[in-house]
This record gives sequence, C-alpha cells and structure tokens, in this order.
Amino acid sequence: MTLTNTTAPRRIRRLAERQTTDRDALFALLDEELVGHLAAVVDGVPVVVPMGYARDGEHLLVHGSTGGGFALRAAAEGATVAFSVTALDGLVFARSLFDSSMNYRSAVVYGVLEPVDDERADAALLALSERLMPGRSAEVRAITRREAAATRVLRLALDDVVMKTRAAGASEDTDDGEDHSTWAGVVPRERRWGTPVPSPLTPEGTPTPVSVVALMTRSRSEHRLP
Repeated sequence: MTLTNTTAPRRIRRLAERQTTDRDALFALLDEELVGHLAAVVDGVPVVVPMGYARDGEHLLVHGSTGGGFALRAAAEGATVAFSVTALDGLVFARSLFDSSMNYRSAVVYGVLEPVDDERADAALLALSERLMPGRSAEVRAITRREAAATRVLRLALDDVVMKTRAAGASEDTDDGEDHSTWAGVVPRERRWGTPVPSPLTPEGTPTPVSVVALMTRSRSEHRLP
C-alpha cells in the first residue's frame, strides 16, 4: 500500500532511496508522535505553528480557537497547507563530522484543512484528548457548551504524503581510509515521561490519577532494560 491514495506520489530528489511508501510505517510514526508543525502562507507570509494532533483513520485531527488563528483562515480560504511530523531515533557517530548523521523518520502531509461538522465535533475532540492523555476525559468534568463553541476541530486527509527515513549505522568500509580505532556507531534516542509534579493547588496526598499512572507505567515498560 502506498502513502498516497488519490494523487501521484511525490518524489524525494536528494537521497531518494530513503523515501518509503509503506503505509504502516506512516501510521506508526503518526501514532507514536504527539506534536507536528502546520505550515501555510497567510497574507503572503509563511507561517509555521507546532500543535498537538491525532490520527483518525485516514485523517489527521487538529484543533484551534474559533476566535481566530491561521489554521481556520487557511481552511476557510481552501488554501493548501503542509503538516510535518518527525521522530529523531538516534545520532550516528561516523569517523568524520561530514559522514555523521541522524536516524529519523519524517513525513509531510499536504492538503486542504476541512472543518469537522458539529455532529462529529465532540467525538473528534475526544479522539484528540485520548491520543494525548488516554483516559483523562473520564477523570475530569465534561466540556461546557461555551468551551465547545470556542473550539473548532479540523481534519487533514492522508492522501498526499511523502515520508523519508534513515535507520542505519555509520557509513564505513574496510578500505575507506579512515582510522578504525576511532569509535563509530549509533546512539539511540530514548524518550520517557518523568515523575508527575502536582499543581500548587492540588491538596497534599491527592492520589495520582489512573490516567497518569497508566502513562508512567507504559513509558517505563517500553524503556525497560533487558
């Protein structure tokens, strides 16, 4: 399955061999990361804004304020936007700075933002919440009508996507002329959640919520040493 559904695939020109059209690899990247960067041209000026997102099947979901914001303007104008997501998986230490590199996965989604209709807005907001803070919605009060009215969910189809990856060691060869007594290799990058810090107004002794405990437990199990 390719990364593009309805349009001709975009081609990477530099290091084209690093382009992938593996749909599962795309979904894995999007489901693993929490923040992307939305780019658009507003009044002739390029604007890039980082924001949380969630994947809902074949779409990305983002949200913004109905009171303004370039994302809503871009959606209203039918402008093409780009949304990028990157995971840094490791630093590659070669025997020269020129050959040193990074292991990474990156994807850029192109398309037009579409407002989610009112009938699906609540479900879309819940999907965003569950992606960022699984289980938290059951622990806090429901969103008010005023809050809902101030929030607009937008979606971006995963129809026009380009993805690039590097997952290899340092470039080296037995006859490359380098001093092989100099260490070369990869330092993987691991990420985990730290110890929760209660807010100043949270009474002392208040139990840590289930959603936070689950997040911590999952993070530690994913990074447990063999």
